[in-house]
Amino acid sequence: MAIQRMDNVLIVVDDLDAVIAFFVELGMELEGKAPLEGRWAERVIGLDDVQQDIAMLRTPDGHGRVELAKFHRPKAIAAEPKDAPVNTLGMRRIMFAVDDIEDVIARLRTHGAELVGELEQYEDIYRLCYVRGPEGIIVGLAEQLG
Repeated sequence: MAIQRMDNVLIVVDDLDAVIAFFVELGMELEGKAPLEGRWAERVIGLDDVQQDIAMLRTPDGHGRVELAKFHRPKAIAAEPKDAPVNTLGMRRIMFAVDDIEDVIARLRTHGAELVGELEQYEDIYRLCYVRGPEGIIVGLAEQLG
């Protein structure tokens, strides 16, 4: 049997409220925020004495989700370098389709976001860019043209 769907992507963060605000500004909807701990969670993620707060955000169409986790115990481990370049091994970005890319960039800048490179156009199909938000999180933005 094949998979049914991609359910969510997890991002471990230090400032949960700032990252929630960033994704809400992007256009995601906060489904909920709650503490998470207990032996069942420890067994699933393979860590002992877990205490964390999580938040689940969804895209407006309800098909995509981002889960954010703030670990109180054990403390999160920082990746190096903090603002790793796009060609660093591992997950580097999440891409979102947007209606007005310049408006989205302007709104995200109010949350400290900066362009990674430049806003570029690919043929007559897309306008694309990468934006680095709070805690070095990179999101790709794509506006379909025509």
